Amino acid sequence: MIRTAPLARIWFGAVAAVCLLGIAIQLVFSAGQPSERFPTGLSNALNIFAFFTILTNLLLGLTSLALSAGRPQGLALRVLHLDAVLGIAVTGVVYHLVLAPLDDPRGLAAVANFLLHTAAPVLGVVGWLVVGPRGLTSLRTVLLAAIYPLAWLAVTLGRGAVIDWYPYPFVDVSALGYGRVALDCVVVAVLFLGLGFGALAVDRRLPGGQA
Repeated sequence: MIRTAPLARIWFGAVAAVCLLGIAIQLVFSAGQPSERFPTGLSNALNIFAFFTILTNLLLGLTSLALSAGRPQGLALRVLHLDAVLGIAVTGVVYHLVLAPLDDPRGLAAVANFLLHTAAPVLGVVGWLVVGPRGLTSLRTVLLAAIYPLAWLAVTLGRGAVIDWYPYPFVDVSALGYGRVALDCVVVAVLFLGLGFGALAVDRRLPGGQA
């Protein structure tokens, strides 16, 4: 098992802090903004964990925290951290290309939005490119990493069918129908897998990682 390089731990600690702070701020904001669908502060706050953005920031934060603590990178941590890096890249791309024009956060929401949709994607991806850890991506980890977005999608569609609420407009079956949602999901899946195989192709060619 390979351990995280000492200098890289500082970076991972900073990434973890950004992700977890963003989630904490979003929780506070959401608790103060109950909605018709989620009428109490607690239910509205807990509902943020239905969002791929929040779950991926949580995953990136926790795996970065583990790496900053020098945890050995066994298969589970390799897969989960790759999930986090790929997921946070997808989060940044989809938000800024598709969702940002529909969003106008203010106050605490704007701070959380910046941390979760901009700062975390940039720090997570740049961190992977610059400090690694290198040489840990394989076909097996890429394929195992695909389980996470598929599981999120299955839970999201199943829950949405029961409560008639979806976290993103591109998976809103009530508005778009299953055919259009399936197409949208294929596009995101291709982006996720494309990034995964891209990571596999360049992983061992990048400098840094274990210096």
